[in-house]
Amino acid sequence: MTDTELPKLHDSVKKHIHSLLQASSAFSFTTDIWTSSVSPVSLISLTSQWIDESFTPQRAILHAKQFRSSHTSKAIAHVFEEMLQTWGIPKTSVHVVLRDNAKNMIKAMNDAGLPSLPCVVHTLQLAVHEGLLAQRSIADAIAVGRKIVGHFKHSALAYSRLEDIQGQLNQPIKRLQQDVQTRWNSTYYMLQSLIEQKRVLGVHVSEHELPDYLTAHQWAIMEKTVAILAPFEELTKKVSSYDALASDVIPAVTVLVRLLNRETDEDHGVKTMKATLLAAVKKRFSDVETNPLYFISTILDPRYKDRFFSNNTAPEAKLHLKQELQMMSRAEAEGSRAEAAEPPAKLFLKAQASTSSSLDTVFEEIAKELDTYLGEAPSPREDSPLKYWGVNKIRFPTLAKMAQKYLSAPCSSVESERLFSSVSHIIFENRNRLTADNAEKLLFLKKNLPLTFSK
Repeated sequence: MTDTELPKLHDSVKKHIHSLLQASSAFSFTTDIWTSSVSPVSLISLTSQWIDESFTPQRAILHAKQFRSSHTSKAIAHVFEEMLQTWGIPKTSVHVVLRDNAKNMIKAMNDAGLPSLPCVVHTLQLAVHEGLLAQRSIADAIAVGRKIVGHFKHSALAYSRLEDIQGQLNQPIKRLQQDVQTRWNSTYYMLQSLIEQKRVLGVHVSEHELPDYLTAHQWAIMEKTVAILAPFEELTKKVSSYDALASDVIPAVTVLVRLLNRETDEDHGVKTMKATLLAAVKKRFSDVETNPLYFISTILDPRYKDRFFSNNTAPEAKLHLKQELQMMSRAEAEGSRAEAAEPPAKLFLKAQASTSSSLDTVFEEIAKELDTYLGEAPSPREDSPLKYWGVNKIRFPTLAKMAQKYLSAPCSSVESERLFSSVSHIIFENRNRLTADNAEKLLFLKKNLPLTFSK
């Protein structure tokens, strides 16, 4: 099976994926690096996403390649170029690569000459940690809460006592949630679970010992922290979803900033928290409205168009999009001329004038197309932007071509993280001698084999 059937099936599926890739000229990717805790193996991922001619999103896992070198930017750039070459994907076809915020990954993409964006989930993690969780009073309350949850996690007797009290108070039997410090939303869920069990814990502490106690002030801090972070938790769920796009980022950040700026009657005692968190969000997302990879995709998303821009950046964004559309049309016209037979010398000036006149007409059509599109009301928030373009690609042909490229970009590298979650089911303690090459083949088949059964 390992020596014959696995490579045979892998090659068959790879051939099918390769045929799918040939139908597109613009791809978005996600990448991440994973290191096994049970085996001396590191893998670097490459997942692809593109939109076909019918505006149906397509996804495939291209690599979970063994990464033998140290994780320097030079080594990452080299491996990344190798992975693209394996699939015959030129750099000009790379629309964007979604990666984390690590300096080595940022530099690697720059060194490789590839456009990239940070994972918005990771950026939110940094913003929440810097703006809120790093504050001393909040960090202390979280540390105490973590000790209490850990106590119940490691003691079956303590948990049985807690469940008995829940039953006595006619409360549903629920377990406290342990957080993972690298995921701020897991800390949010831990605080939520503690607050839900506040009364139960109060009864427990009056009868039994705990490793630490939360003061009334710390309980109040935890409750305020959960209230402030609720919109961030909702946003994290949204941008981690399967169909989240880069076009969702500007509207999401605009809404977050407005929520944090809004003053309410419940702000007493949390104004400093909100102000600090607002500063962190603005710092981490300072360039979203000036980055073409974000603002062009937002304008081309019929749910948003130019309605969510702040700081008067919408006119500049629309002008940049118009220039991009003109460049695309000019490139297509020059490509058509190159394919045609070269005109005789005496007809050259006439052909050149004709081409110039033709381009002027196309540019006027582009301006009219863009104005008509933006003049119409946005689509409902729950509608699919890709379905919109599938229906309206005849009305707005030039915009549709641009949308096919820009709306292929996800807003996070969650796809790579999900891929590595599957690795733990392939490389684990009782299977730690599996080679990285065979692990990659198994992972490739697990994720891509269903694509061979689709129409």
